Amino acid sequence: MIVVPVKEGENIERALKRFKKKFEKTGAVRELRARQAFEKPSVAKRKKMQKAVYVKQLQIAEEQ
Repeated sequence: MIVVPVKEGENIERALKRFKKKFEKTGAVRELRARQAFEKPSVAKRKKMQKAVYVKQLQIAEEQ
C-alpha cells in the first residue's frame, strides 16, 4: 500500500503527483499488462535480444 503524507497547506496536485510517481516506481501497471496475456519464454527471449541489438546500434551511432 502506498502512503503519501499530505503536509499542512500543501497543494493537492503536488501530493497527487508524488503518489503517481511512487505508484509508477512500484511497477504495478507494467506487471498487470504483462499478466494479461501469456508470453512464451522463447518469444520473451527473442524480444529481449532484439532490444539489446537495437540499443547497441544506438550507442554505436551516437559514438560516431
